[in-house]
Amino acid sequence: MPSLTRRTFLAQTLAASATIAITAQQQQESAPGATLKLTPGAPGPRVPQDFIGLSYEVMQLEDPAFFSPQNVGLIQQFRNLTPHGVLRLGGNTSEFSWWKAMPDVQPPHRVGNVNDPGEPPPTTLYAVTPEAIRNLRGFLDATNWTCIYGLNLGYGTAETDVAEATFVYKTLGSRLQYFQVGNEVDLFSRHLRDKNTWNVDTYLQNWLEIANAVQKACPNASFGLPDVASDISWLPQIAERWSSLPTKPRVTTLSHHYYAGGPPADPKLTAESLLKPAEKVQQAAEITKAAATRMQVRYRMTEGNTCYQGGKPGVSDVFAAALWGAEYAFSLMTNGYSGVNLHGGSGRAVAVSVGGMLRGEALMADPNAPHPKPFYTPIANEGTLAGSGVDGKLSGKYVLEPVGAGMKFAGAFAGCQIVPVTLDSPLNVSAYAARRADGKVLVALLNKEASQALTITAPFFQTVETLTGASLNAHEAQVSAVVRETSSRRTAAGQTFILPPRFATLIVLE
Repeated sequence: MPSLTRRTFLAQTLAASATIAITAQQQQESAPGATLKLTPGAPGPRVPQDFIGLSYEVMQLEDPAFFSPQNVGLIQQFRNLTPHGVLRLGGNTSEFSWWKAMPDVQPPHRVGNVNDPGEPPPTTLYAVTPEAIRNLRGFLDATNWTCIYGLNLGYGTAETDVAEATFVYKTLGSRLQYFQVGNEVDLFSRHLRDKNTWNVDTYLQNWLEIANAVQKACPNASFGLPDVASDISWLPQIAERWSSLPTKPRVTTLSHHYYAGGPPADPKLTAESLLKPAEKVQQAAEITKAAATRMQVRYRMTEGNTCYQGGKPGVSDVFAAALWGAEYAFSLMTNGYSGVNLHGGSGRAVAVSVGGMLRGEALMADPNAPHPKPFYTPIANEGTLAGSGVDGKLSGKYVLEPVGAGMKFAGAFAGCQIVPVTLDSPLNVSAYAARRADGKVLVALLNKEASQALTITAPFFQTVETLTGASLNAHEAQVSAVVRETSSRRTAAGQTFILPPRFATLIVLE
């Protein structure tokens, strides 16, 4: 660890105890403002370099050309999002794959269960091939990302999953972070298991049979669990049982999912409501952290977004989603998560995963009008996969959607150590802080007010990045690097600047 000079020590001390005044511009003198304090003392969690991640359906591997070194447009967007990320392959369709090791291998015969309208149809069946896995390795090498790989628990067996896992393990090598066996297992009683007998104990019994077999075949592999959809109580239940299990594989991560709202038809879910504080985020974090601490493992949010079932037009695909994405990532960082994976991918794979359609399209005046498919995807392909999506023809043009821009903005904290802050304000504004390796403190300020500009008075600083959109309902978001703040005014007390409505800024205290 490098030694601190007196000047560096004093700079860090001043930064850690700095105060930032926040007031509504042109407010009455009696109107309340707020003071943001960076509190010295015990440091917060350190944010991993690979905190930012994306989640895709395993069904995306049906097209071997999608995650491949030849898909340069997607590679560029992954690298643009973050230089060190985690691609999670899972989703509802992970329970309907089959491993086609050789061209002449025939698909398995399955008897479809009663279908829940929000789950993949019972007839869903697609192959994952060695070609897709080899291309995936090339894609990960090109992006410098690692992978969480989902194995089939719904219809999987030890025999079929071990064959696939062994090839994945050998091919991905150091790019494989861990195996995930099963997706949203708390919902299996809806369509994959007997609702009268399915619980944490039967899940562990099923999971251990496959995970232990994979561990035996791949001795150095790691695992995550349970990847629940919403029932966070599964995590402490698993933690309670864990030490008494006689044989268990190497688990490194507890995981769960989080969607801010849904279904798309819910009239209460709007761009404005998306930006209101969500107590359930903090509640889930506290339960998750306690369970992970008991098991001495990390914890990660591996699938989520603004609205389940593919997202909602006017909510998931607009600038409000960018502010939400940044805020959600910052909140998980503050709570010690090892990372976040927001869900997306091709419209076809996501539509199949939620019952065969993107329900948000029913809310559009013209469903044929250009729009990201799915609505919530962090990275969208402006074209479509040709034909059925399995012939390898891609448009090659990808764009970073608003929620992805929010993730990119929050990614500035990667590798930094969270600095605790206190902010009690009647205004819809949030703040987060983290110390960089050079000792300087980054402060992220998010003004979520729809029309109210804020006056910020802070110690001397430099603006390094902004997140902007024309309105909460604008279909574009822009993350811009700023060399030097030009619109601020320096005074003896520090710097004063205007934080416009619907605007986020990242400053570094000098």
